[in-house]
Amino acid sequence: MNIGEASKASGVSSKMIRYYEQIKLIAPAHRTESSYRTYSENDIHTLKFIRRSRDLGFSVEQMKTLLTLWRDKSRSSADVKAIALEHVAELERKAAAIQAMSRTLKHLAHNCHGDERPDCPIIDEIAKAPDNDLPGIDAKFGVHAI
Repeated sequence: MNIGEASKASGVSSKMIRYYEQIKLIAPAHRTESSYRTYSENDIHTLKFIRRSRDLGFSVEQMKTLLTLWRDKSRSSADVKAIALEHVAELERKAAAIQAMSRTLKHLAHNCHGDERPDCPIIDEIAKAPDNDLPGIDAKFGVHAI
């Protein structure tokens, strides 16, 4: 099947398929005599695996590792589990950072009169923190209590 059909079958855009080939996440597609890419059912299965990994938020490097483990039938499931748990911890750190940003903005918005005057604690707080040290946000660790 051609790249458009592969895209439709896998849920991965043609542009991303080309990108994944370029960065060697997937093997280069077979080419016809007229240089059109062609994909097999196995290629589609790989693209679906990548799509699901991407949907779960794995990085390209993590996807490379997962693909290698997926293809290795003698793999240890402990290796896969370690990658998943590391990713969960990263997602939880990001979620905590987003919650802290949300709390900070709610706090600042609560203290903003929201009237016709130019005084605005939101702008004041952002302007005085050139290194992004906003309340509730720690540049190194992501979050801290307000």
